[in-house]
Amino acid sequence: MSDVNEASAGGPLEIALVSTSAVSTPPDTYGGTELIVSELARELLELGHQPTVFATGDSGCAGVLRWTIDRPTWPPETLTELRHVAFAWTEIAASPFDVVHVNHPLAVPFCRLVERPTVATVHHDRDESLARHYAQYPENAYVAISERQRELSPRVPFCAVIRHGLAVDRYPAGSGDGGYCAFLGRFAPEKGPHLAIDAARRAGKPIRLAGDAHPAERAYFDRELAPRLGEPGVAWLGEVDEARKLALLVGAACLLFPIQWEEPFGLVMIEAMLVGTPVVAFPGGSVAEVIDEGITGYVVRSIDEMAARVRAVDGFDRTRCRERARERWNASRMAREHVELYRRVVAAHRRSRPRGAGEMGGDHGDAGAGTER
Repeated sequence: MSDVNEASAGGPLEIALVSTSAVSTPPDTYGGTELIVSELARELLELGHQPTVFATGDSGCAGVLRWTIDRPTWPPETLTELRHVAFAWTEIAASPFDVVHVNHPLAVPFCRLVERPTVATVHHDRDESLARHYAQYPENAYVAISERQRELSPRVPFCAVIRHGLAVDRYPAGSGDGGYCAFLGRFAPEKGPHLAIDAARRAGKPIRLAGDAHPAERAYFDRELAPRLGEPGVAWLGEVDEARKLALLVGAACLLFPIQWEEPFGLVMIEAMLVGTPVVAFPGGSVAEVIDEGITGYVVRSIDEMAARVRAVDGFDRTRCRERARERWNASRMAREHVELYRRVVAAHRRSRPRGAGEMGGDHGDAGAGTER
């Protein structure tokens, strides 16, 4: 195992990143958590560290990939996820990791069974039952993805806020010459796609929507969206892959983000900004933290105000928007902040262990089935 003193002092870290079994890492279409785990793995490798990602077998992330679930299980299944995290922690116990970084609530309790310093990122919105769950394991270093998320869950013992970042060079400059509004995301009441259609129609602009409803949201889709999707100027693209997503954002005059909930982060906002497309959003969750008012978008409070911004967006400085987004939302910044946290956690773990205590688990032998570089 790499020396803990060296790891805490600045040497390369061996890091276990535990993703999910519901979506591949990175995802083909939907999957914010899995995209961030993939981005983090790539940047950690670039920084000279050694990430191992526990994900589905069809994943294409950087570093070493280990799996027990061949393909994603969607909709998510609790027992499948439990098998996935149990496999990950079994491997972790017998491997030379300096730190473990988990990204699903089910992975948290295993920290008691394996002697490794553990970071846990909370990717979801406020949930009191999960907050109580996390509070039972205060030895973990919990990470919030926005300041607002941390404020709303005081029961969770957060130790840091690390906002998301992406590979900025993957996002080309867009002219917005398509002249349409864009909506990208899950078709759910809290995301407000029906309100995006209403705002675009009120502004006299066409709108293109990418996404779909999950099974639990079909009634909402049938009631609110199906009638609107047949209106003139409204185009539904379905779920889109990376290439079609970028094409949508590059050609859009603006991205509409009329959320109806406390969005923990909202990756689609920074994806739009990174191509120079301004975001017009309702307040809530991380919106005020993510949008630089007048530079990368606008926060509005009604359909009428959203429509007014849409009508006035033609003169928007897309170059300035993109430059600001590349400065704030790059994956390199996100990875460096994680490494700083990892080192603090490793050092604290070292100080808390009894003098002469050994590591649990055995030496790192040959990887078993489901391992690839």
